[in-house]
Amino acid sequence: METFSSKDMAMKAQKKILSHMASKTMVNMFIDDTSSEILDELYRVSKEHSGNRTKAQKVVKDLIKVAVKIGVLFRHNQFSPEELGLAEEFKKKLHTGAMTAISFHEVEFSFDKAVMAGILTESRDMLLKLVDKHLTPKSHGRITNVFNHYADQDLLENLYNPKGKLWPHLTKICAGLDKLVEDGKL
Repeated sequence: METFSSKDMAMKAQKKILSHMASKTMVNMFIDDTSSEILDELYRVSKEHSGNRTKAQKVVKDLIKVAVKIGVLFRHNQFSPEELGLAEEFKKKLHTGAMTAISFHEVEFSFDKAVMAGILTESRDMLLKLVDKHLTPKSHGRITNVFNHYADQDLLENLYNPKGKLWPHLTKICAGLDKLVEDGKL
């Protein structure tokens, strides 16, 4: 028996089209200014840390593609009640991660790279579980790429070094995260 659904086909097409439009211009259409500024700073951190513009662009593009696809899944009510519970846990983990990142930035000598890397790794695993039945292995690879990149302890150490070249970017990232938390968006 053939199972064809125009609704499913439309959703797949929308995910595909939106994932191809993950440029900075398109981000501004789908993501608010604060989030866009955070993404810009994450790009700069990746570029300066790796010395590789292409790698930095790929990581941020992967992040945007995944966010757009998950947004499409939510908008089309594709998650089961259990998955929605997991999504809520993931949202809480992101909030905890944001608060931890801000706290490590504000309180001198409090940074613990293992704690930050652990939060990012747990977030990655939760997100992979959430989208397991909904996204392709290629999208799973994008999620892994993004979280593994930013959970790299060498990158985190350089980012949280108050005398380092990445510190100004961290300051802007934390200001953006703080605004998202205050606005109830994170």
